[in-house]
Amino acid sequence: MQQSAVPELAHTHTRPIHWVATATAVAGVMAFSSLLQPNSATAAQAAPARPKQAHAAAAPGTAGVDFPITCGPVKAVVQKKATGDLDGDGNPETVAVVHCDAPMGTPPDGVYVLTRASDGKARVVATLVDPKKGDTVSDFAVRDGAVVAKLLGYSSDDVPRCCPDVTDSAKWQWKNGAFVRSTPAGSHSV
Repeated sequence: MQQSAVPELAHTHTRPIHWVATATAVAGVMAFSSLLQPNSATAAQAAPARPKQAHAAAAPGTAGVDFPITCGPVKAVVQKKATGDLDGDGNPETVAVVHCDAPMGTPPDGVYVLTRASDGKARVVATLVDPKKGDTVSDFAVRDGAVVAKLLGYSSDDVPRCCPDVTDSAKWQWKNGAFVRSTPAGSHSV
C-alpha cells in the first residue's frame, strides 16, 4: 500500500458527535418545514345551494299516471322525461314525452307536466304538446326553470309520416299561473 503524500487530516474522521449534530440539524429542518405548509386547495366547487324548503319532495314519477292520450288497443309509453322546479315553489315537477306504443310508423308525441298531488300521487297539470297536432319531439330538456324542445312536424297531409319536413323550436315557462310558449332565438322551419 502506498503512503499518502499528504498528512492525515484530523477533521476527516467521523465521530459520534458528528452524527448527533447531523441528526439534530435534519430534525430541525423537518420540524420547521412542517410549520410552513401551503394553504388548503381551493379548486373544489362550492356546495350547491339548498332548495327554498328544507325538505323538498322528490319529483313525481310517471308510473301509473293516466296521461290524456288516446291509444286504442295499445298502451301509452313514456319516451323521455326530465325534472326541475318549473314554478319556483321549491318542489320539482316532471315533464314527460309520451306516445302510443304503435307497432309501426312514427306515433305523435304528447308533452305533459306532472306534479305531486296532496295525496302524494303524480297527476298531469298541463299539456304542452297535444298529440292530436301530430308532432314528434326531439332534443327535449328542462333548463333554468323552462321546458325546451325541438318539434318535428309535417307541412301537409301529403308528407309521409316517416319523414317530418318541418322543424320548430319551443320553450315553455311558468308565468302568471300558466305555461307560456315562446320560440327561442335561432329556431326555424325546414
